[in-house]
Amino acid sequence: MDNGKIWGIFLNNIKSQLSPIAFDTWFSETELYMLDNNIAKVIVPMHIHKKNLKENYNDLIEDIFTEISGSNFKFEYYLKEELESNIEIDTDTIGVPRAVTFETNLNPQYTFDNFIVGESNKFAHATALAVAENPGYMYNPLFIYGNSGLGKTHLMHAIGNYIHKNSSKTVLYVTSEKFVSDFIGINKKNKDGNNFDSVEIFKNKYRNVDVLIIDDIQYLGNANQTQQEFFNTFNDLYGNNKQIIISSDRSPDDLKLLEDRLRTRFNWGLTINILQPDFKLRMNIIDKKIEGQMLIKSFPVEVKEYIASNCTSDIRKLEGAITRVVAYATMMNGSDITLDLTIEALKDYFVKSIISKNKIDQVQQLVANNYNITVEELKSKRRVATIAVPRQIAMYICRVHLEESLPKIGIEFGGKDHTTVMHSVDKIKKQLKNDNSLEVEINKIISQIK
Repeated sequence: MDNGKIWGIFLNNIKSQLSPIAFDTWFSETELYMLDNNIAKVIVPMHIHKKNLKENYNDLIEDIFTEISGSNFKFEYYLKEELESNIEIDTDTIGVPRAVTFETNLNPQYTFDNFIVGESNKFAHATALAVAENPGYMYNPLFIYGNSGLGKTHLMHAIGNYIHKNSSKTVLYVTSEKFVSDFIGINKKNKDGNNFDSVEIFKNKYRNVDVLIIDDIQYLGNANQTQQEFFNTFNDLYGNNKQIIISSDRSPDDLKLLEDRLRTRFNWGLTINILQPDFKLRMNIIDKKIEGQMLIKSFPVEVKEYIASNCTSDIRKLEGAITRVVAYATMMNGSDITLDLTIEALKDYFVKSIISKNKIDQVQQLVANNYNITVEELKSKRRVATIAVPRQIAMYICRVHLEESLPKIGIEFGGKDHTTVMHSVDKIKKQLKNDNSLEVEINKIISQIK
């Protein structure tokens, strides 16, 4: 029996013992590469799969494979490029550190099952599920950042709901504003002139949990005393292997209003950036949304493509556009949803979007088109010349011609450090002194900026 057939049997067997979301995330894209001297080498899609399969599923994998093959095999996990290049990437370098009744505040509608996965959020989704399966030990703290409307809050609730459903662990989700409000509340004294009861209630709420989820941590920036309390809460939870999950609209290094000791701790675990959805993911989100509203036959492909092409950076705005089109069609005596009707329904909606659109996005798209690459590649960490040079040019235009700040450019290019942006800008400046063709290329791109 060849490797493909035996792995197909294995996948069918293990699928019956896992939840659909666990199987789809960790096993559906794996393949058996080689069986040699009782070693089974398996190809996996991402670094996180290597670590999670080894630490959380290896015993189950070996038991099932033994039943199928009749032999004992030890499993090793590789990325395809590792096998092709004969190198091994150490997963330990990707970010691994080491009951009171209350409301979890979780939204049950946000789950892994209805989180739509694409290339821009695939790693974030897999990481979040890994944390949900092994809270407190896999990646702690988990820091999720990205622009508004990209799914950070959905992922955080999904982690909390998964843990709440599949374990007895206590989970608490709060916004940073709620944390500040509760902290201010403990300073109110009771009729005996003390606040001991309030302090005890606060500590029980935030420190006697297994999983603490804090949304929009950037809003702690102007609350110095609250930062001190959060620092103490963080240390207490982390020291007891309790899972901490934090979100922000920017990376830890760019939270300049927070104390250094907090930003340092945020980097102890794993920091992940949710990028803007690509066109394919936006189309999938639209399909899922209209499917949920039983409208799948009502939306022609050209209507979906029009919405996906105009809503590029905010999933909430994408969903709002669909709702607006449906409402407009209803008001027009139940008219069919056509491209003309959609354009009419969204003319004001998209005008506002275009006016407020970040010009960095436009530069990225123009440069990507000019060099025949994708915006996602511009934002990636890949350093091959065909991507690195266009990235440097895009950063140069954003800095010199749009006069954007270095930190903002860094955030918009996948969370790069401001020193990386500075280096890229300086490099292009030096090249322009001796390269007339480069100057022509850059001027061509600049002339297209609206």
